[in-house]
Amino acid sequence: MSTVTTPPLDLSPRVHSFNALEFHTPTGREEEWRFSPLEGLRKFFVSDEQAGSVIGAGSPALTLIPNAEIPLQSIPSDLPSAVARAGVQQGNLIQIPAEAIWPEPVVIDLTSTTAVAYQHVEIQAGAFSTATVVLRQQLTGDVNGTISATLGDGAHLTVITILEGELTPSYAMHMPVFVGRDATYVGALAALAGGAVRVNATVEYLSTGGKAELIGAFLAETGQHIEQRVFVEHEQPHCTSDVLYKGALMSPGARSVWIGDVLVRKQAIGTDTHQVNRNLLLSEGARADSVPNLELETGEIVRAGHASATGRFDDEQLFYLQSRGLPLEVARQLVVRGFFAEVLSRIGNVFWRETLLAQISDRLGITSPDSDDDE
Repeated sequence: MSTVTTPPLDLSPRVHSFNALEFHTPTGREEEWRFSPLEGLRKFFVSDEQAGSVIGAGSPALTLIPNAEIPLQSIPSDLPSAVARAGVQQGNLIQIPAEAIWPEPVVIDLTSTTAVAYQHVEIQAGAFSTATVVLRQQLTGDVNGTISATLGDGAHLTVITILEGELTPSYAMHMPVFVGRDATYVGALAALAGGAVRVNATVEYLSTGGKAELIGAFLAETGQHIEQRVFVEHEQPHCTSDVLYKGALMSPGARSVWIGDVLVRKQAIGTDTHQVNRNLLLSEGARADSVPNLELETGEIVRAGHASATGRFDDEQLFYLQSRGLPLEVARQLVVRGFFAEVLSRIGNVFWRETLLAQISDRLGITSPDSDDDE
């Protein structure tokens, strides 16, 4: 009598390849593409010979490298990232030496001069180094590519990515992170621009004791579709992941999608993982889809949880503020600022935390409660 062994179910299979032919062309019926704005992203499914490269500037820590010298660790995980990896002519490399401590953030401005541009940003943090990197992505045209970060053992790296500029360009970005032994990564994304936006963030642990924190703040108004996908794979024991994304949909027709996948492998004992997505609807006719997923292959963990919520203003908060004499509009402004202040408070750098809050407030038409109306 023969015995048939059924392999363990993996609810999150992933294809990784540098060859674009290994990926099928999305139709919208696939699980990983059913929420995506295909009409805006279809231009990234085939190579564009006229596409330029997104070039960074602003810091001597940045080095431009040809395509052939881009490290092979960050393998494309979907068709757009494979097309961009093959087509990008120059990559942007930021190397942080081992044991280096950079007290001031490294600020890189990413711009392109062509209607469609491919991008690759590679951040390498040496063992036991400490640094903050700020990537300011100014959208004036369509951008497709990868932002990759690799942390050596014991490294502490914070990467703040700010997507700003025009509200109509398409933007597809693969954001893989590789975390070494006892290393700590904080990745913050503020999506404040773009028309059809799809960001695919992934975390992989290279050894034990790694920590990864992903935080995001995004705004969407009429004509914008902001899709953010997070995949955290725990293959190493005693690692931690913490994910928090918040977004506000400002006007009718605004659309956001958040997909959060966490996969804890059998050998990843002692895992501590949590993910949360909150969406605030500021107008009738806006839509937010939130899909958290958690797959566990072991029960020997510290914690594993997820939560999501989509709703309008908290009536109790508004009532409380109005009962203290604040007009309704001012009360609404304070609630929205508080909504985003919670997630932005996780950014360790005070200047950039306040800068992002000011940018979000400006987009929302909110006047700072600290301002003096008589001035």
